[in-house]
Amino acid sequence: MAKKRKPEKTSWHVAFQTIEPYVVKINTPEGSGTGFLIASTGDQELLGIATAAHVIDTAHYWEQPIRIQHFQSEKTVFLNHPDRLIDINYTRDIASIVIRGGKLPFPKDTLPIIPEDKCLKVGVEVGWMGFPAIALANLCFFSGSTSCWVEAEGFYFVDGVAINGVSGGPTFTITKENKVQIIGVVSAYGPNRATGTQLPGLCVVRDVLPLYNMSKGLKNFEEAKKQEKPPEGPPPPAPAPSSGDQTRS
Repeated sequence: MAKKRKPEKTSWHVAFQTIEPYVVKINTPEGSGTGFLIASTGDQELLGIATAAHVIDTAHYWEQPIRIQHFQSEKTVFLNHPDRLIDINYTRDIASIVIRGGKLPFPKDTLPIIPEDKCLKVGVEVGWMGFPAIALANLCFFSGSTSCWVEAEGFYFVDGVAINGVSGGPTFTITKENKVQIIGVVSAYGPNRATGTQLPGLCVVRDVLPLYNMSKGLKNFEEAKKQEKPPEGPPPPAPAPSSGDQTRS
């Protein structure tokens, strides 16, 4: 009796194509970063876009406009302060932007997210996407392996480079079932300066679940906007992981 052949593992280029329709470029008067659709209401009346806090914190504080471009379709939405709902976790350097549906052509279903009680083991390969400063018009792919999970602070160290402009980009893995699964948000790059010169360091990937929880309970934009928490002060510096300093990506 012939043995059943195991299905071939989903390739990274297929994973890239799976996530590409969910990715956006975020532009503010201060700079740019990456984001992606993380949650939506059942009727897609509201859409939650994940990103890194430092990508939008200044625009949020000064109530500046934010421009979001859906990469695959090249469609753009221009958001003034009344047009978006922002929730920021400065400590974890993560944020969500909630907008009304129908403005950008996202897929109907959101991407699978790692379960709340799970984290990746050390040595699991992950990929991430974003718009690096050296190629602002191009959505680029990167990959590396998880070096450790820092549970107390909710982030992974990943053996790979996070280049400027990639902050807020989706980080994902391929499960045993050959499914693409979101595991985090690119936050920063921790360089290695142990010898006095910069050596290869580690990418910091923040846990995605707080963002999912920020967005999934929303029902009505107007009511949610009334409850939006105003920033209490100027954006603080991006928090550094306890294991070393970092540079924003």
